[in-house]
Amino acid sequence: MITSRRFPFANGDGRFFIPVCWLVIALHCLSAAAQEPRVTNARMRSASAAAGLAGVFHSIQASESGPAWIGYAVPAGPGDHRMCCNGSIGEFSNEVCGRCRLEGRKEDDGGQPVTAGETKTVKLESPPYFLVLYRVEAGRVQKIRTFSPECELDAGGLPFVWLTAVQPRESVAWLATFATAGEEGAKGEDDDNHLGNSALTAIAFHADNSAERALEGFAAAGRPERVREHAAFWLGAARGRQGYEALNRLVRDDADEHFREKAVFALYVSKEPEAVDAIIAVAHHDSSPHVRGQALFWLAQKAGKKAEATITEAIERDPETEVKKRAVFALSQLPKEEGVPLLIQVAKTNTNGVVRKQAMFWLGQSHDPRALAFFEEVLSH
Repeated sequence: MITSRRFPFANGDGRFFIPVCWLVIALHCLSAAAQEPRVTNARMRSASAAAGLAGVFHSIQASESGPAWIGYAVPAGPGDHRMCCNGSIGEFSNEVCGRCRLEGRKEDDGGQPVTAGETKTVKLESPPYFLVLYRVEAGRVQKIRTFSPECELDAGGLPFVWLTAVQPRESVAWLATFATAGEEGAKGEDDDNHLGNSALTAIAFHADNSAERALEGFAAAGRPERVREHAAFWLGAARGRQGYEALNRLVRDDADEHFREKAVFALYVSKEPEAVDAIIAVAHHDSSPHVRGQALFWLAQKAGKKAEATITEAIERDPETEVKKRAVFALSQLPKEEGVPLLIQVAKTNTNGVVRKQAMFWLGQSHDPRALAFFEEVLSH
C-alpha cells in the first residue's frame, strides 16, 4: 500500500501534501538527467534498453543507414578513474576534460582533444558513473570508447542514440561479446584487436561484480594470449581486492611462463598491500628464472625494506646466474640512497665474478659520488 507523508509548505493558512512515490519518481528523473552526456554537433535521440540491451542495440544498428554513435551510462567502480581525450584512462588528481571529437583521425583512439579557446572543465572528484560509447556502421560495431561524463563530446554531425535503463550486468555481457574480436580472424586485424582491448577496458571500470567474473574468465588458461594479458592487467589496475586474489591464484598456478610474467606486472599495478608479498613469493618460488627476474625488477619499483631483502637474497642464493644479474639490475632501480650502498657491497663481497661485474657496471651508470669513491679505492690497490 502506498502511503503519503505530509510536508508543510507555507501557502496562506492551508497545507498540502506530496505523495512519497512522487518524490521517488522525481529523484529518479533527476538522476537519469544527470547521467545524460554533454554532446554537441549530433542528431540526438534516445531509446530505452529496459527490454534488454542486446536487442535494442541490434534494432538501432539495423535502423541506421550510415555511421552513428550509441551510448549509455553505467555506475563506475571505486577509484579516481578519469577518461578523456586521446585514450587517457587512469588515475589523475586534477584531470582537465574539454571537448573530445569523436570523429577524427583514425589513429586518435580517444578522440581529438580540446583546442585553444574552448572551455575546459576541472573535476576534483570522480563521478559515480562513466559513459560507454559505440561507433556503429554497416551493422557492425567499429569502435568502443569510454569517457568521463564531464567531457563534452563532438559527434561530428552523426546520429547519436542515447540509451536509458541499461542494466550494468547486461552492459558487461554485451561488452564481453567484443572482447575477443580479431583473435579468430585473419592476422593483422589491428582494428579488431583495438576493439577487443577497448571492450575489456570498459568492462574493468564497471562497479558490478559481474565485471570481476568476466575479467577472470578472459584471463583464464585457454583464452588467446592478448586477451589474457589485457584482462590480467585490468584485474590488477581496477578490480581491487577481488582482482588481486584472482591474480595471486593465476601467478601461482598458471602453466604459461609468459603469462605469469604479465601477471606479475598486474600485481605490481595493484594497490592491494598484499600484492607486494605475492610478488616476493614469485621471486622466491617461481619455476622460471625469467619470471623470478621480472618479479625482482618490479619489486625494485615498489622499493621498501621487503623488496631490498628479497633482491639481496636472490643475489646470494638463487641458483641461476641470470636471476642474480637481474637482481643486481633491480638494485640499480632502487632509490640511490638505498641501491648504491647495496651495489657497492655486492661488488666488494660477492663470490660470483659475473655478479660483481654487473654491480660495477650499474654503479658506473649511477653517477653517484659514492660509486666514484669506490672505484678510486679499487684502482688505488
